[in-house]
Amino acid sequence: MGKEIVIFGGSFNPPHKGHRSAVKAAAKLLQPDRLLIIPDAIPPHKDLAPGSPSPRQRLALCRLCFGDIPNVEISDLELKRGGKSYTVDTLETLRAQTPEAHFTLLVGTDMLLTLERWHRAEDLFRLASIRAFPRENGDLKEMERKAAALREQYGADVAVLDLPPLPAASTGIRSALAEGEGVELLTGRVYGAIVRQRLYRVRVNLPWLRKKAYAMLRPRRIPHVAGCEEEAVRLAKRWGADEFDAAVAAILHDCTKKENLEQQRSLCKRYRVHVDEQEWNSEKLLHAKTGAALAEHRFGASPAVASAIRWHTTGRAGMSLLEKIIYMADYMEPTRDFPGVERLRELAYQDLDEAMILGLEMSLEEVRRWGGVSHPNSVEALEELKAQRMAH
Repeated sequence: MGKEIVIFGGSFNPPHKGHRSAVKAAAKLLQPDRLLIIPDAIPPHKDLAPGSPSPRQRLALCRLCFGDIPNVEISDLELKRGGKSYTVDTLETLRAQTPEAHFTLLVGTDMLLTLERWHRAEDLFRLASIRAFPRENGDLKEMERKAAALREQYGADVAVLDLPPLPAASTGIRSALAEGEGVELLTGRVYGAIVRQRLYRVRVNLPWLRKKAYAMLRPRRIPHVAGCEEEAVRLAKRWGADEFDAAVAAILHDCTKKENLEQQRSLCKRYRVHVDEQEWNSEKLLHAKTGAALAEHRFGASPAVASAIRWHTTGRAGMSLLEKIIYMADYMEPTRDFPGVERLRELAYQDLDEAMILGLEMSLEEVRRWGGVSHPNSVEALEELKAQRMAH
């Protein structure tokens, strides 16, 4: 008896929990020996949305979405072949590779309703059985009528599966991702990859980001990071900076804070972070540099956000507005309690540069009091701000 092979193809742009549910349900119902997920290279029936990931990126997302399901394989057959991904060509290739197998094509409602208009549809019906699942509630009657028509006209082996409707559509997910939503419609690994690679013009979901960032912190540091986010957003609103960027930078600014010196150095090597000798020997200084690198590589942080994280400990000459906001938010967030903090908070909403001067002076004084060496970037930042004040 030949093997039973089920094929589920499509753009998977992106692959989502609805796709995954359909695959798992079909695998349980049909019990195939193999279930092949085959993302297309170029969809033959519709254009990919502008800004879509490359075929290889969609293939990688499919591996993240489906790779842990038993008997499921993710195939790059259509990517290797190139050109328009006609399903009949794929079936002919697979049949040549495994002539004794029986093939079943798994399709959704929209695919079923247009099957007879597909390239060489009659050959497709000859090469494979068709099993369709509903995309939405209320699809079944129309699907059953279409299946009956295909059986009568073409002698096709077509049946509608009694499966729950697919609970999501890629088009809607792409729109949601650009608005900071849609995280619940994707597996964690797929969403993480989309954020990391900045696919689909994604705007990272802040509750998701907080959950990930807080898991990287010692519990006692979480109130500080939450307070820093609260303060950064307020400052951004006051001074006209991007409130979303301020929130992201604040959430991630201490993401490597708990790592010891050797772990910090290891992160520098992994991400090729350039540091000076003073930073190389200080966990406190290194965490800003490694935090910026991790924010970029793991969470897809923008250059502006990464830079704000990079300079939140020492500051630097020529600081951007966002960099100043994160520096000040870190210094004076609501859980901070030290002499002079109330004056700092008041000043930050009156004159941000004056607040920076006071904050840098207080920071440098604290370093001197503890017998440390001031970092040149802090000194240069203070000197520049004072010079600008004198010029005005």
